[in-house]
Amino acid sequence: MKSSKIALVLTTLVLLVSVLAACGAPAPVATEAPAAAATEAPAAAAPAATEAPMEKLYIPVISKGFQHQFWQAVKLGSEQAAADFGVEITFEGPESEAMVDKQVEMFQTALDKKPAAICLAAVDSKAFQPLLEKAKAAGIPVVGFDSGVDSDIPVTTATTDNIAAAALAADKMVELIGGAGEVAVIAHDQTSRTGIDRVKGFTDQIAAKYPDVTIVDTQYGGGDQLKSTDLAKAIIQAHPNLKGFFGANEGSIIGVLNAVKELGLEGKITVIGYDSGQQQMDAIRSGAEAGAITQNPIGIGYKCVEAAVKAYNGEELPKVIDTGFMWYDKTNIDDPEIQAVLYK
Repeated sequence: MKSSKIALVLTTLVLLVSVLAACGAPAPVATEAPAAAATEAPAAAAPAATEAPMEKLYIPVISKGFQHQFWQAVKLGSEQAAADFGVEITFEGPESEAMVDKQVEMFQTALDKKPAAICLAAVDSKAFQPLLEKAKAAGIPVVGFDSGVDSDIPVTTATTDNIAAAALAADKMVELIGGAGEVAVIAHDQTSRTGIDRVKGFTDQIAAKYPDVTIVDTQYGGGDQLKSTDLAKAIIQAHPNLKGFFGANEGSIIGVLNAVKELGLEGKITVIGYDSGQQQMDAIRSGAEAGAITQNPIGIGYKCVEAAVKAYNGEELPKVIDTGFMWYDKTNIDDPEIQAVLYK
C-alpha cells in the first residue's frame, strides 16, 4: 500500500514536470513560408519571400504632388500593389511641384515612422541626399519612382526612359514640320530628373540629327497650366515663324494648347505633348495637338511599391525598372494597348 502511494506521487510529479516543460517551450520557427500564406506580409525580424507576407508592412509613397491626373493614376497603381502584396501605404505629395521644402519635410516625417521602405518621386533630385543618408543608416530601403535621385542610395527607380521618350518626340516633331524650322519647348522644371531628361532627350536629338531645325527657346512653367500658358504665348509672339511646340508634361502641354488656342493658331503650330489627361486627349482627337508620348503611370505606381516590398525582403533589384512609353496620335489613340496606359 505504501509503495503504491509512493508510485502515485512519483507519477504525478512526472506529469507536472512534463506539462510545465511543454508550456515553456518556444514555438518552432519555419524556415520557409507555407504555400498557403502567400498573401500575408513578412515579419520584420525574418523577411520571407515577397509573395508570403506575415504581417502588414508600412510603405509611404511620396510623390511630387496631386495637381495632375498623372499622379492620381500613379496612386491607383500603388494602391493596387498594396492590395496585392498585403501592405499598408500612404500616398502624399506637396500642393505644388515647386515645393521642395514641403516634400523634404514629408520624407523626414515618413522616416520618423520607421517604415519598411519609402517610395520617392523627388521634386529636386539633389535635395534629398542628407535624408537618404539617414534612411540608409536606419536600414530603410528607398525606391525612386518617376523622377530619380542623384544618389546611389535608392535601391532602384521605377521610371520611364525619359531621354529616349523625348528623343522620339523630337523625331515626330521634325517629321511633322517637314524637316526644317523653328521649334520651342515648355517643361516643368530644371531640378527633377524628369524635367532634366525630357528637355535633354528632345534638344540633344534635334542637335544631333536635324541641323535644319532650331530650338529658339526653352522655358519652365513648374507644371502650372496658367504659368505655362503665359510663357508659351510670349514665345509664340517673339517668334512669329515658330512651327512646333513640345510640352514636356501634362501641365506644360495644357499651357501650350491654351496659348495656341487663344492666339488663333490651332492647326498652324505643330503641338506635341507628354502624358495624357482628358484635355490633351480631346486636343489630339480634334487635331489641335499632333500627338504625345504616354508613360505607364499605373505601372509606375505598382512597380515602385512592388520593388519596395522586394527590397525589404532583401531581394536583388535592377538599378532601373523601365516602365515603358509609347507614341499616340489620332490614328491609334483608341487602340486597346494605348487606352490601357492613358488616364482622364
